[in-house]
Amino acid sequence: MVDPVSRTIITDGPRPKHAQLSDVLAELAAHELGPDVAIPSERELMSAYDVSRATVRKAIESLVADGLLHRIHGKGTFVSRPRLESNLHLASFSQDMRRRGLTPSTQLVGVEADRPPTDVAKALDLGGDGLAWRLDRVRLADDQPIALENGWYPVHLLPGLDRQQLGGSLYEVFREVYGLPIDGAEQTLWGESADSPTARRLDCPVGTPLLVFRRVSRAAGTPLEYVVSRYRGDRYQLHMSLGSTELGSTDAARPDQHHSEEGTA
Repeated sequence: MVDPVSRTIITDGPRPKHAQLSDVLAELAAHELGPDVAIPSERELMSAYDVSRATVRKAIESLVADGLLHRIHGKGTFVSRPRLESNLHLASFSQDMRRRGLTPSTQLVGVEADRPPTDVAKALDLGGDGLAWRLDRVRLADDQPIALENGWYPVHLLPGLDRQQLGGSLYEVFREVYGLPIDGAEQTLWGESADSPTARRLDCPVGTPLLVFRRVSRAAGTPLEYVVSRYRGDRYQLHMSLGSTELGSTDAARPDQHHSEEGTA
């Protein structure tokens, strides 16, 4: 497996050996192996390039940190798939994936009517006794887990939601079944590391970086959705076009404001 690049010689010099080996492995991953293919074992790399185990591990760790490689416990280290890139806009996860030529699918984790936490009830304009559907789903693209969604939806606006088809776009269900098309949202983004339950749902190692979106979506001004979506940072990235604005301008967007949103329903 290492023959195509084994002619490369790792030598003492101004660049550390682990950095030289990282370059070799990056070239191997990009041009010889491809996504989801295992890289050579540590022993093979040590033998092929005459380097220590510590050098091999440091080279691999740097590429894992960069997202080029990923580890699967008990199986080995594999070439990562390219990250899915998205612009911020108001669209469903299903629509977004289909635009890329990927097949979206959903694993329904659970749905039930419950009293939401205080902050959720406030965001959805529910009273103290108001009920909301708690809906948990894993979203996939070409059968690869991309995001874990934990959402809340008002029961009085969406009666019988638990009897609807929840394996596709919720936005389509809201529009076609309830006559409530989503037409606006407020969204906040931050980073996290995957804890054990999230890692299990997303089939990734504990500690995998996540992009987390909290969104409150509206239909004709009425709050209809409060959802927190955790995307695998090794499989998903955002693209934003930024313009120059003068400091202090009333038109400048503050860090917690967005003029468009990335939907995940």
